[in-house]
Amino acid sequence: MKRVLLFSFVLFTCLSCQKNTSQISPSATSSQTDYTQYVNPFIGTSKMGHTFPGATAPFGMVQLSPQTNFEVMFKEDGSYNSTTYEYCAGYQHKDSTILGFAHTSFSGTGHSDLGDFLVMPTTGDLILDPLETETGKKGFYSTFSHDKEEASPGYYKVKLDSYGITAELTSTERVGYHRYTFPQSDNAHILLDLVYNIYHHDNKNVWTFIRVENDSTVTGYRQTKGWARTRKVYFAMHFSKPFKSYGHKKYDKVTYNGFYRRFNETENFPEMAGKDIRAYFNFDTEQNEEIEVKFALSSVSTEGALKNLNAEIPHWDFEKTREETKQQWNKELSKIEAETITEKEKTTFYTALYHTMLSPTIYEDVDGQYMGLDQNVHTSEGFTNYTTFSLWDTYRALHPLFNVLQPKRNNDMIKSMLAHHDQSVHHMLPIWSHYANENWCMIGYHATSVIADAISKDVGDFDRQKALQASVNTAKVPYFDGVGDYMEYHFVPDDKSHSSVSKTLEYAYNDWCIAQMAKSVGDNKTKEEFLGRSEYYNNVYDPKIGYMRPKLSNGQFKEGFDPLDTYGQGFIEGNAWNYGLYVPHQLDKMVAMMGGKAQLSQHLDSLFSMELADKYIENHEDITRDGIIGIYVHGNEPGHHIPYLYNWTGDTHKTQARVRMIMDTMYGPTVDGLCGNDDAGQMSAWYIFSSLGFYPVTPGSGEYAVGSPSLKAATIHLENGKVLKVKATNQSKDNVYVDKVIVNGKTLDGFVLPHSDIKQGGEIEFIMSNSPKKRGA
Repeated sequence: MKRVLLFSFVLFTCLSCQKNTSQISPSATSSQTDYTQYVNPFIGTSKMGHTFPGATAPFGMVQLSPQTNFEVMFKEDGSYNSTTYEYCAGYQHKDSTILGFAHTSFSGTGHSDLGDFLVMPTTGDLILDPLETETGKKGFYSTFSHDKEEASPGYYKVKLDSYGITAELTSTERVGYHRYTFPQSDNAHILLDLVYNIYHHDNKNVWTFIRVENDSTVTGYRQTKGWARTRKVYFAMHFSKPFKSYGHKKYDKVTYNGFYRRFNETENFPEMAGKDIRAYFNFDTEQNEEIEVKFALSSVSTEGALKNLNAEIPHWDFEKTREETKQQWNKELSKIEAETITEKEKTTFYTALYHTMLSPTIYEDVDGQYMGLDQNVHTSEGFTNYTTFSLWDTYRALHPLFNVLQPKRNNDMIKSMLAHHDQSVHHMLPIWSHYANENWCMIGYHATSVIADAISKDVGDFDRQKALQASVNTAKVPYFDGVGDYMEYHFVPDDKSHSSVSKTLEYAYNDWCIAQMAKSVGDNKTKEEFLGRSEYYNNVYDPKIGYMRPKLSNGQFKEGFDPLDTYGQGFIEGNAWNYGLYVPHQLDKMVAMMGGKAQLSQHLDSLFSMELADKYIENHEDITRDGIIGIYVHGNEPGHHIPYLYNWTGDTHKTQARVRMIMDTMYGPTVDGLCGNDDAGQMSAWYIFSSLGFYPVTPGSGEYAVGSPSLKAATIHLENGKVLKVKATNQSKDNVYVDKVIVNGKTLDGFVLPHSDIKQGGEIEFIMSNSPKKRGA
């Protein structure tokens, strides 16, 4: 064995600089019920759900999860490899191999990135290729079986059959904790793969660097160019046992290496640098010997990663960390004490609630430092910084749910969005942002909706005037996604911008949100300006055919229009039949526009009963028939409000029946229990609201539309110390209709529930029936 080159390095603890990011409400229930037992992290790990079953804390920066394949984005001919879509979260339940455990993941997104710092324990001959070696031999992956795999909030365990190693994972907010139980071996290894990425391509890695600090501590970073075009993540890795030797292999061609050429860098040399690197650390192990690894992340520096490591896990007690994270999850989950009709529904409910707390993610060190959008280091003052804002998805129900269950966090998220604006050279709020990058995915400027909804519910202490100005700035960037044309033509012309109808509809709603902000601070000029803009949806409605329709810059509607199609028809992730029903801020006007209550109700009936031809979905990666009812697509977000639209037609009983049917058929307690991407928690947030019996059709209004609760009862512990009880009297599978709603002893008049009735606590009672009661709209 070659002598290991080491030098001393002193780890330090910075407990005093740790910020409190758990934000567990003191008003949370003191119940001893273990709600984590009802969570199944494998729900949604099938092809469509794209969730991950690994270990993380609520809203944790570290999301430590098994990776089951190494798919690359592009085929050898340069074409897109559609199979990569299945691995948005790195894990597919159908697989029988594990490549290792990565420390960052997205939950249920329709595009992806991350998969940082893959760690894999092995025994036997050292192999550094994941799938197949150059000589055609097996790579370092291991086979596994699901009967030797388990997961619960904050914990994951699997037997790596190829090596006889048991792998266990837990996590704090910023530190992943591994425990590997080895067989006897004088040739055991722990690999650190810095090549692996989710949505990998040949140029994904920009640079990687590893520094061996001593015989048990390693630091470094990786910079990648993917969905986030310049993303750097630092790490600190600490072993519970000194390694006996180490080394690495580069997978990129080295054109010039300066005077580093005088060293044998591949073995026992404490600096490793290159575009693509896989490192290894060698051990001798006894039978059933445990080697533990603590792996901390930082966006700022390796020093920051070391601070995070020592502040959050200053010990070698895996079970202590596992139990603390479990209790953190239990406190969050116990904010709703739910009584369901069946035990399976309890699993579905609490797993959905769990999914709503996987993102956005904390994005700062324990001392408050974080990498900003301007690629400079900032320190959060008076808030915790968050990232992973999938806003086209999550403004609809996830952030409104936070205004009920997580108002302090949502306040911090809005402050994070305002910091993003201040650091943006475009002076814009986030569109879809992660890891100090704007990736510009999807349409609209929906941070405005998140802000307006918080203001309408009096959530947070963020600066309203500043939030209004940031929203106005965002809505007036002329080169952003057709906004300049929208301001000039009063609609987005289809010959100048794709998805023109969807953009026009989303921008109009966003502008209404800005008007509501302006109203709240007494800015009448801005209010009137954006109320005017909020009417622009009228300009893409064709009364001759009764559909929203793409319009050209010459003022003429586009020819060859097919209202059932998505591609080339002015829509994205929807068509004129469903996305054309998106005017959430002026629903009464939309009803009149589309022929009145009876005609719209008939349109909705057809939407749920028509047959959609295969040609309309065959090119969609993210939609299968599992997520479709008639031509209503629950698997994509633009339709999530549609079942509740019957309320505005007078047929409230149809909303009740549809909502219950969707909960029963589109969600479940199995791996395929999501009918589409969870989309960073939006799909699950829809289920939580609908289970409780109400839904935010118009975020920013401070109101909810009444549906049909699936729960028998729920006790909601609010952060303000108040308690809201929801009760469904006469609840059963057959009693899907609501006879009446009683709020704190008074019968609700109509179908609109104000947020004030939720915020003040008390009791909401739904009287359920098996026969519909038609109520006036």
